[in-house]
Amino acid sequence: MASFILYILNGMLSLLVWAIVISAIMSWLIAFSVINLNNQLVYRAYAVLDAVTEPLLRPFRRFIPPLGGVDITPILVLLVIQGAQQYLLPLLFSPLRQLLG
Repeated sequence: MASFILYILNGMLSLLVWAIVISAIMSWLIAFSVINLNNQLVYRAYAVLDAVTEPLLRPFRRFIPPLGGVDITPILVLLVIQGAQQYLLPLLFSPLRQLLG
């Protein structure tokens, strides 16, 4: 049971990583006028990705200003998520695995 919960949490964090990466790429494409927000599909996809990623990025953006116009907060959030996936979750779930078997 604990392994299943760990698997689900890892999967959700992996989806979050992909959402952050796709959101960053879309913001670059929009900034360089490769894609246009006037397209309804692009607008909806960007709105969904922004709604998912912005609550995670906002606390980091409060403390870390853009460096030369480049926002590095997505990179920092990705590092935190990867660290949680590789080190924090297994550490937290090892007692639960021993308890549940």
